[in-house]
Amino acid sequence: MKRIALVLFATVSMMANAQTLQEKQIPQINVSGEGKVYVTPDEAVITIGVENTGSDANDVKKKNDAAIDAIIKYLKGAKVPEKDYQTKRVSLNRNYDYDKKKYSFVASQQIVIHLKDLSKYDALMMGVVDAGANNINGVEFRTSKQAQYDSEARVLAIANAKKKAGDYAGALGQAVGKALLVTDNTQTYYPVPMMRAEFKTMADGAPMETLAVGEIVVTANVNISYELK
Repeated sequence: MKRIALVLFATVSMMANAQTLQEKQIPQINVSGEGKVYVTPDEAVITIGVENTGSDANDVKKKNDAAIDAIIKYLKGAKVPEKDYQTKRVSLNRNYDYDKKKYSFVASQQIVIHLKDLSKYDALMMGVVDAGANNINGVEFRTSKQAQYDSEARVLAIANAKKKAGDYAGALGQAVGKALLVTDNTQTYYPVPMMRAEFKTMADGAPMETLAVGEIVVTANVNISYELK
């Protein structure tokens, strides 16, 4: 009898707890919000490279080293802070030409430059090319006020989510209450780099514009659960 009584007591207690949890469930609505801030970039991350090919590994490496040395000296002379440029990749590969039945060697190295003044872009690009860079691997535009625009985008995302919740709740004849859960779904994104810059001169000798800055978009995404009243 005691065992039966204990089992019955436990079962009743579990049912009572389940009913209590159901009674405590809060009616809610879950919405997503997006905020976008359009910004004219004022900085660029430029990836340049030097590549040499030849039949002698030591020779191609020496040519690469000499070009890299000249580029670094140019950057120092152009007053680019040392913290704003860095070697990214160095390689020396052996390739076999099946048609000519002989080996060749390819030496390459990349340098990433953080240019914080876009007005110096054309001069810098011509300078590194003259110094020996034979690859311009990409240009990625950025803003020096990223944290500020991130914050503005988050505020816009919250406002967008709240507006959606209000629309849905109004259509249901209800009102939006306090936020119950906020999830940041933002992913850091930078535009796809502009590849292979060209350097030309107009017929009258005036330099052509080689940079179209455009705009970058700073985006924030949020998911919010609101109480429904």
